[in-house]
Amino acid sequence: MNSENRFIKFLGGRNLVFSLSLLILIGIMIFIYDKISFVFNPIIVVLSTITPPIILAFIAYYLLNPIVDFLERLRIKRIWGIVIIILGISGLLAGIILLTAPAIEAQVKELFRNFPNYVQQLWKDVTTSIENSFLGPYYDNAYDWVVSNFSDIPGIVGSYIGNAFEGIQNVASTVTNFVVVLVTFPIILFFLLKDGDRFKAYCLKLLPPKFRKDVNQILDNMDAQVGSYIQGQIIVATCIGILLYIGYLIIGLDYAITLAIIAAITSVVPYLGPTLSIIPAAIIAIVDSPFMLLKLAIVWVIVQFLEGNFISPNIMGKTMKIHPLTIVIVLLVAGNLFGIIGVILGIPGYAILKVLVAYFYNKFKARYNRYYGEEYGAYAQDQQSENK
Repeated sequence: MNSENRFIKFLGGRNLVFSLSLLILIGIMIFIYDKISFVFNPIIVVLSTITPPIILAFIAYYLLNPIVDFLERLRIKRIWGIVIIILGISGLLAGIILLTAPAIEAQVKELFRNFPNYVQQLWKDVTTSIENSFLGPYYDNAYDWVVSNFSDIPGIVGSYIGNAFEGIQNVASTVTNFVVVLVTFPIILFFLLKDGDRFKAYCLKLLPPKFRKDVNQILDNMDAQVGSYIQGQIIVATCIGILLYIGYLIIGLDYAITLAIIAAITSVVPYLGPTLSIIPAAIIAIVDSPFMLLKLAIVWVIVQFLEGNFISPNIMGKTMKIHPLTIVIVLLVAGNLFGIIGVILGIPGYAILKVLVAYFYNKFKARYNRYYGEEYGAYAQDQQSENK
């Protein structure tokens, strides 16, 4: 009997009934929402409108807040430090765009115009090599099978493209959304940099005093995890882009700056991004010559060696503590669920979820130790866990 009572107390005692009732009410609310979800369409529209500038502002906040803090330590008022940084970065970006935009635009246009020819030439070379090899007798059969089973692919692709164009025909809406992001992003960023700490303290004061310390701990852990990831990943991606650009220039690869920009952008996504970014460069290199492909491989190996052994360990550190296989799984799942947004934000979302799971697991261990630790042996407690 004592064992049963102890188990009920371990699960929450009288609070267990409240928790189960709360779960039932949440389930009923979800069921009702599924039936009348159209009522919430205006709320969904509002959230979809304000979410992009808020996400961009938070990304920029994590990048710029350390600089603002540094200027504040130099006794420059925070508001003036923010103004200096925003004006400086805006001027720097404007100068870079004015100086490099014509060359990049011409190179991008030429790459998009010629890339289909590169792919076609690569396919022709592969076909010729297969026909002249021991696989030649099987080539015709394989080709007929592909044609018979995938002959309608152009029609399918065309229908998808048509649907996509139908979805973006409302140019006014697209332009409006872009203008909203462009106008609201700097405003949100300014107030995040100026009043971020005050906003956090204000939100904590809204909570009951009993929960403030725990919530503050969770927010601090999330801030450290997500902030370090965003700062580190963008710096690492920028370094990869610069190193590849230098390497492409050295080996004389065409479209060096465009391919380096593609690599820098895709490298924001860990593991999968750098692998995808090398594909267009490899196609261009192999069509140029086998020797160019060899030089590209050497450049890629050198850049990956520098990134894996010097750049990432010193910039990213050990803060995230996520296994590479976990990162790949998270990216695949998030990509299937939310598309490109899921791929970009999957790892920060996982980091937030990991902080929450770790917090509740520590609470579970502390509760177990209270009711069963002396009799059956206690869990090892983390330094941040408390016996509650």
